[in-house]
Amino acid sequence: MNTSTRIARYLNDNQIPFQQIKHFHSNSSVGTGITASIALKHIAKAVILINHEDKKVMAVLPADHKISFSSLNESLHGSYRLMKEQEVYKLFSDCQPGAIPPIAQPYNLSVVCEEDLDHLPEVYLEAGDHETLICVDQESFKNIMTTAKHMHFSREVFH
Repeated sequence: MNTSTRIARYLNDNQIPFQQIKHFHSNSSVGTGITASIALKHIAKAVILINHEDKKVMAVLPADHKISFSSLNESLHGSYRLMKEQEVYKLFSDCQPGAIPPIAQPYNLSVVCEEDLDHLPEVYLEAGDHETLICVDQESFKNIMTTAKHMHFSREVFH
């Protein structure tokens, strides 16, 4: 499949330089890190959340982190939970199930970004399939996350 058409169009239209990195098929961000030989803290994953008012938000965090819902909900003054997988698949219909690119704008989503990602020299992003990553430098990542609320809302987990 390669990079999602929405994502490729967004990156090209906004003149954001990126590099596609091919890797062996993987069904998780942890597996992707292993097959691509990339440290999990450098891979940004997306988790789609929803609240009782049906407001959706994309949470972008390192692959080796887990969301702290208490921190996130306190910071956002809301009560967010994971969106049901089938609904996520509909929202990201141009992507393979489970391969959500952590770029919110092409999908008209609000976004929160874990601050730990703001200090990395390069960040790897899911491209929309299970065999391709997008690599961007820090300046490009900041451009992608311009509309994001940057905060600490996750903690590292050891795999």
